[in-house]
Amino acid sequence: MPSLRLLRVGDGWDLVRTSADIGFLALAHLRATGAAIGPVLYDGPNERLYYAVGTGTAERWGELPVRHLSTNSWLVAPSLEQIDDWLGGWCELPDDDTLTDADALHAALQHPYVSAALKEVGR
Repeated sequence: MPSLRLLRVGDGWDLVRTSADIGFLALAHLRATGAAIGPVLYDGPNERLYYAVGTGTAERWGELPVRHLSTNSWLVAPSLEQIDDWLGGWCELPDDDTLTDADALHAALQHPYVSAALKEVGR
């Protein structure tokens, strides 16, 4: 069993939760454009990605199929070394305090190929 940690959200950073299908497309776009990317966790069993963003930067994203997690939320995270095909693990883990640029993530989630993927899966 992997080593797990419980991390409190909303204390210097929030989370944006996406489905894995659009989350991986957005991550590819962020990498390709050189945007700042903070920790990104893949939750394999639930097929979700979690992006760490600045506190309060993603509160009004109602038009996107994401969930904003902040104060009073917790993240169960595997150890930093944990990567597992089924469980998931960290896709990105900077060695500093970098957080994902919320504006760049918002733009990536609205990119035409991400929108096309949403239509394909019927969201």
